[in-house]
Amino acid sequence: MRKSLFAAAFIAATALAVPAVTQARVYGDTIHVPERAIILTGELNNANADNIAVLYSRKGLAFDEPSAPRFLLLDRQGKIALGIGGYVKAIGMYDFDGAVDDNGFTTFEIPTPLNPAQRQRFGADASHSTLFLRLVTRSSKLGLITVYVQSSFSGGAHSNGFILKQAFVSVGRLTAGLATSTFGDAEAEAPTIDPQGPAGQVSAKNMMFQYHTKSYKGFSAAISAEMPDADYTTTDANARSIAQRFPDIPLYLQYEWNKESHIRVAALLRQLSYRDMLSSKNHFVTGWGVMASGVGDIVGGTGFFGHIAYGKGIARYINDLSGFGYDLVPSATDGILEAPGTLAWTAGLSHNFSKKFFMTANCSQVRVYDCAHMGNDAYKYGLYAGVNAFYNITGDLRIGAEYLYGRRVNFDGTKGHANRLEAMVQYSF
Repeated sequence: MRKSLFAAAFIAATALAVPAVTQARVYGDTIHVPERAIILTGELNNANADNIAVLYSRKGLAFDEPSAPRFLLLDRQGKIALGIGGYVKAIGMYDFDGAVDDNGFTTFEIPTPLNPAQRQRFGADASHSTLFLRLVTRSSKLGLITVYVQSSFSGGAHSNGFILKQAFVSVGRLTAGLATSTFGDAEAEAPTIDPQGPAGQVSAKNMMFQYHTKSYKGFSAAISAEMPDADYTTTDANARSIAQRFPDIPLYLQYEWNKESHIRVAALLRQLSYRDMLSSKNHFVTGWGVMASGVGDIVGGTGFFGHIAYGKGIARYINDLSGFGYDLVPSATDGILEAPGTLAWTAGLSHNFSKKFFMTANCSQVRVYDCAHMGNDAYKYGLYAGVNAFYNITGDLRIGAEYLYGRRVNFDGTKGHANRLEAMVQYSF
């Protein structure tokens, strides 16, 4: 019965999550600024129209990342535009028939087997409220210069500590700082109320130095060197993690046929370092990954989004596995670690019923291979599925509701599941 209900929910018509469309004021012939914007200083009629367009663009941003700033500052010559904004987001949630003891719906944390003492849970969270600023200017020698900083209050477990989420500067075709990994596709991520997101979603933010090409007939590419952040499982004193010696190297090739639609193929190379305590030697394990992703319109306001990825030693980049020690795991040989194979995918549909109301549905899975020797209770795969609806009461006030189903399965076949209902109120400024 549950499977049929889930299938019906997943196949239901759903919507591409896009920000609400607001009326714009037109200055001169080319500068369009949303009515909601508050111009604090400067002369808008002298502003560079291309700078304003970049300032309000959602290019390269995920659904839960803010873009359109409420407060706009311009210099007297109109060469520099600075936007400041953010949103306050309050989420209420109720778990039933199985619960996850976290405000994020992480299927890795579902008890297996089902714990009778953890069948229901009520929770609330506002820690993912965010603040950001974006500066845009142009140099005759360097080209477009963009600075982006985003923070939220989700730092630390069960706390509201201020945390930096993104901080980067782009100069021409170079980007340096903390940003979404090149081995990822933010625009193709599933729109959710849940701050964790789908189990198999490839989603990571790294310190990086990236080069991206100019678009040519819809084709573009990027490559970067990124700060490695590896996490291992070491069950005894025979092996331990050490400082990484090489950057992660991801790259992608993308074809875009309009501003909201593209397909992308990406690859990742890693060199994971550890020390074999039995032989007193350092070892390096080559990790690698490949991914295909995309987002776009189908017909009549219906769209698609999703990805599929496979690799070894790529757990750091996957929602459900990040932080749980699956980049390297113990092998059958004492003192030796290996990179387990990992398959991760997310698929979803979307539908815009109007400019104010839209829905989305998604299904996602992450599966780990080569870990049966770690014990019967070792994680084998996680399943995540959800359907949600969003309504923009005004251009700034959005409400939403969501149903989530999750399942965890261990290598011995033991299963656990959880269900969650949650609602959201979000005000952007």
